[in-house]
Amino acid sequence: MASSVGNGKRVNPVLRISQLDALELNKALEQLVWSQFTSCFHGFKPGVLAHFEPEVKAFLWLILWRFTIYSKNATVGQAILNIQYKNNLSQAEKYQPLSKHQKLWYLIFTVGGRWLEERCYDLFSNRQLQSFCKIKRYISFGAGLLKLCGLLNFLIFLQKGTFATLTERILGIRSVFCKPQSVRQVGFEYMNRELLWHGFAEFLIYLLPLINVQKLKLKISSWCLPIGGLSNSENASTAHCKECSLCGEWPTMPHTIGCSHVFCYYCIKSNYLFDMYFTCPKCGSEVHSLQPLKYKIEMTELH
Repeated sequence: MASSVGNGKRVNPVLRISQLDALELNKALEQLVWSQFTSCFHGFKPGVLAHFEPEVKAFLWLILWRFTIYSKNATVGQAILNIQYKNNLSQAEKYQPLSKHQKLWYLIFTVGGRWLEERCYDLFSNRQLQSFCKIKRYISFGAGLLKLCGLLNFLIFLQKGTFATLTERILGIRSVFCKPQSVRQVGFEYMNRELLWHGFAEFLIYLLPLINVQKLKLKISSWCLPIGGLSNSENASTAHCKECSLCGEWPTMPHTIGCSHVFCYYCIKSNYLFDMYFTCPKCGSEVHSLQPLKYKIEMTELH
């Protein structure tokens, strides 16, 4: 997109959503550039860029300004969406590119303003002198006033559809389409598929907490074990109470629930607290009461 556009070119107003999309694309690009730049210093000592971070960011944004606003009258996000800035102070219906003064003031308001805010915060954050405290309060008041003005400007933008940012309104620069927008053919097949999958995922997120997964696993294991069959040694081990029916290890503090199977105290207690309708995974018996095995019986089975 060349910066030297003919004066006979007519302008086309830009939709609000397109202007907001362009701002979001600009923010995403800045984050991407900064993340790629900082990744070059991962091998250095931590905190190398901490003292010079505002200046480094300002230098990167200066480079972006040089190859976007200064040369093309548009940011990267605007260029992607077929948008560029028009000099609205000329009061002409034809397209008028930005003047050099508008470009320089745009640089000062955007890059310089952010640098000043970050640098002043670092300078006055740890100062305890009364004069520095007053300056810090004035700067905080000024920043809050600018944010309030930005909010009012955004509300006016939602109503009228021009000047999405306070900088654009102050400098008198307006977003316009570079060329007339053609009607887009939108296919809804992909959108319908995504909406269907999103609704199904939300249904699963709502349904899964209602399912007792632990009880379901125990139920499936009780069905599968008789089918697979157990060896004679395993049957004998289970019959002689030498194996916990839940963990399969030698039962620690062995307890029963009223059936012929034995459980570790912690295994059966935790499962019963988790599910009051817990049943034995071997025979399906419900928990009537937790009864400890006598010490002499346990030693007899051991020998």
